[in-house]
Amino acid sequence: MTGASPDTLATTRLPLGGRTALVTGASRGIGRATAERLAEAGARVGLLSRSVDALARAAEEIGKGAVAIRCDVSRPESVRAATERFVEAFGEPPDVLVNNAGLFHLQSVEETSALDFARTLETNLVAPFLFARAFVAAMRGRGRGHIVTIGSIADRVTFPENGAYAASKYGLRALHEVMRAELRGSGVRTTLVSPGPVDTPLWDPVAPDTRPGFTPRSAMLSPTAVADAVLYAVTCPPAVNVDELRITRS
Repeated sequence: MTGASPDTLATTRLPLGGRTALVTGASRGIGRATAERLAEAGARVGLLSRSVDALARAAEEIGKGAVAIRCDVSRPESVRAATERFVEAFGEPPDVLVNNAGLFHLQSVEETSALDFARTLETNLVAPFLFARAFVAAMRGRGRGHIVTIGSIADRVTFPENGAYAASKYGLRALHEVMRAELRGSGVRTTLVSPGPVDTPLWDPVAPDTRPGFTPRSAMLSPTAVADAVLYAVTCPPAVNVDELRITRS
């Protein structure tokens, strides 16, 4: 390190200094909090969302080289363009991929339209597959990388009115397990973070405080708590893979 500049020294002392990260659904909630945590740890972060104004505001407030990339994850062509834009902006595929963007749709099976069911799967399951598929070969080739999947308590527990959401999250859990098996020993790590209810804007249409049987927002996890779990997983020593983290409010 002799002769290194103070800025270089500061970066190399950070756990993610010199690394890049891509976070989907990063304009608010868990994604926004995770992008902040990764940037604070030294990563240069690409924030993806379809909410243009909120996304630009988040990137500006996070700073530290954060880049806003508009993406509608439910559309494969938008995902493809966003992955290309990330590589153009950062010069390489991400070291850390956080598949967080999600659609939460509550309705009984008989009331759920085929279109709503398909949209939920496209956002919550197909999009994470597309992002992983876009980068996993490059990660494997360089012998490092980390794919973090944001799951849910609904990836292992069923609830009424959760037909579309649970189907997508159970599938996402299976996708994580397959990637973990395929990537074991490659240097590419995979982590499933499965939180209980988290106080994010996804709950706004549901109004859980007024619905019997739902967790009140005051008793939910904070987005920062989930972001801290992600940061823990991706900053463990390279020889350690955190297979899964289940998080609940204490």
